[in-house]
This record gives sequence, structure tokens and C-alpha cells, in this order.
Amino acid sequence: MGALRWGMSLVFVSLNAVMMLLIGLVFLPWALISTRGARLACKSYCAWVLWSARWMIGLRHEVRGTPPEGAVLIAAKHQSFLDILIIFYASPAAKFIMKREILWMPVIGLYAHRIGCVPVNRGKRGLAIKKMLDDVKAGVVRAGQLVIYSQGTRVKPGEKRPYKIGTYALYEQMNQPCVPVATNAGLFWPKGTIGRKPGLAVVQFMEPIAPGLGQAAFMERLEREVEGCSDDLMREAGFDG
Repeated sequence: MGALRWGMSLVFVSLNAVMMLLIGLVFLPWALISTRGARLACKSYCAWVLWSARWMIGLRHEVRGTPPEGAVLIAAKHQSFLDILIIFYASPAAKFIMKREILWMPVIGLYAHRIGCVPVNRGKRGLAIKKMLDDVKAGVVRAGQLVIYSQGTRVKPGEKRPYKIGTYALYEQMNQPCVPVATNAGLFWPKGTIGRKPGLAVVQFMEPIAPGLGQAAFMERLEREVEGCSDDLMREAGFDG
């Protein structure tokens, strides 16, 4: 990465950290009394990042397929913070299964709580799944689009990680359609570095998986569709890993 591109990436990352704080403070009074206010704040931040990425670093985004409107489970590929922003901005009522530590992060933690994200302890897999299921059963998880990253963490392009059974447990208990989502966002907004790359980051919503599949059939279909589509999107962007 050239010095100019790296410098612009640094400015982009720094400016967006400032904008997160400013937007968070501006919306704070409304967000504390209204979920709508909290959600609008998060949408505003996403809009800013996606807009500024285009003119500062040449990073465009595209949503393919139809984002769900009703109550569904979204099982998404996770490569980058960017795919979180695109999914949230495209979905009317998205909320995420997230690691509990995020609750203690400045700004992000407060707004994640206010929009209904579900914190779990990733280090205790069995307890994390039970907590998710208990929250759904008790009605703690509000209606909308519940987003789970089936591999449990960000996965670099070309890296393989198993799909975790928690996605099926939620699919079975919620008895709602599951929308698989693929992405190539990690090619342009990689994990663990400030460097950002120009190009077209895509998030693709696929056809819903209807309720009622057994565990083996569901997990095989989910992994096949998400990994296959993500690989196609990465090849389209020139990745040959």
C-alpha cells in the first residue's frame, strides 16, 4: 500500500472515530428514552462511514438481494467491521448477537444495548447458546432481524472456520426463516490494520431458508450457500486465494 493511500486510510479511520463520538453525543438524550432515537443514531453513523469511504478512499458498497423486512434470523458471513455497517444500514430493525465485552466499549456499548443487541460470553460456548435461547424464549429479544455470525468471529478472506451450532439452535427455537448473507468486505477493510483499499464491497442477502429443516440439512445448506456466494464475490473482486 502506497504512502498516500495509507495516509488517507489513517485520516478516514481517525475521522470516523471522531464522528462516532459526535453522533453518539448528539443523539444521546433521544437514545436514552427511545429505541428509535438510538437506531437513528446508528443509521446516521453507518451513512456517514459509507459515504465518506467512497470519496476518501474509493471504497464503494453494494447490497444485493432483498434485505428482510419482517422478523427473521440473519446468518451472515463476517469478515470486517464494514459488513456490520452495511447489514445494519440495509436492514430496518437489525440487532446483533455480540460478545459481551462490547457492552463496555465507549459509545458502541451503550447504543448496542439500546437497539437490542444480545450479548453472550464467547468463551463459554454452551452457556452462550443457552443464554441466547433463554433470551429468545423470555421475550428479551425484541422482534426484528436478529443477526448472528455463524462462525463466531471475523474470518479473513480465504481462511476456513467451522460453522457453530448456535445458529441452528436459534433457527429451531425461533421458528422463523433464516436469511443467509455473504460478503467480500474483508478484502477492502481487513481485520487488524488501519489500511483500507478501494473497490466494491458487496453484501448479498440470499433466499430465506424456511423453518423446519433438521440440524444436518440446515447447517449443510447454510454453510454451502454462504461460503459459495462469498467465494464468488471475492473472485469477482479479483481475489484468487
